[in-house]
Amino acid sequence: MLKKDIPEFYRLLAERTPNPKTELKSVNDYTLLVAVVLSAQATDAGVNLATRDLFAKVRTPQAMVALSEEGLKQHIKTIGLFNTKAKNVIALSRILVDQYGGEVPADRDALEALPGVGRKTANVVMNTAFGHETFAVDTHVFRVANRTGLAPGKTVLAVETKLDKVTPQPYRRDAHHLLILHGRYVCKARKPECWRCVVAHLCRYQPKTPPPGTVPARLAKKGVKA
Repeated sequence: MLKKDIPEFYRLLAERTPNPKTELKSVNDYTLLVAVVLSAQATDAGVNLATRDLFAKVRTPQAMVALSEEGLKQHIKTIGLFNTKAKNVIALSRILVDQYGGEVPADRDALEALPGVGRKTANVVMNTAFGHETFAVDTHVFRVANRTGLAPGKTVLAVETKLDKVTPQPYRRDAHHLLILHGRYVCKARKPECWRCVVAHLCRYQPKTPPPGTVPARLAKKGVKA
């Protein structure tokens, strides 16, 4: 993607989704942190289903510690890796109580030091809870950044670094959500829906996928019919 096209790329995504938000449900900064930890290798929809009753009762790290690891497992057993995640959530909750007065620290290094919290999770919390211009690179962001040519890189950190470098204002705070939603619903992993993509003309991905029921031009020339 040409550097001059990047502001337009973001403008079009922002025009389509004016107020992009995380699809994880939470009631405060702490439940957001827990939800993001639980979302690793799981869908947002699956996490939301599992935490619906949990967050109705447990909204603080103190309450989570009181619930206990076994009690938490009963709420999240439908989520992948729930045993490890339950252990990490209880452990990080104890640390928040003991070291931070029950509050979620607005510091990426402090967040990454918590059990089960990696750079992506810390970036999500810093962005969503505290409004920092961080770029959380999950599988969707990684794919969109590479496929479109926006910020190609072989590693998550390389993509994050490049996104931080090329993303202009006023899109820096919302870039993470814009790219995730675009990857989740349009620029899909197996078959991107290029025919309804608002940034297809700026994207380097070739060949563009045609609408369902149609034949790509290169095959039509050979006499292939839908």
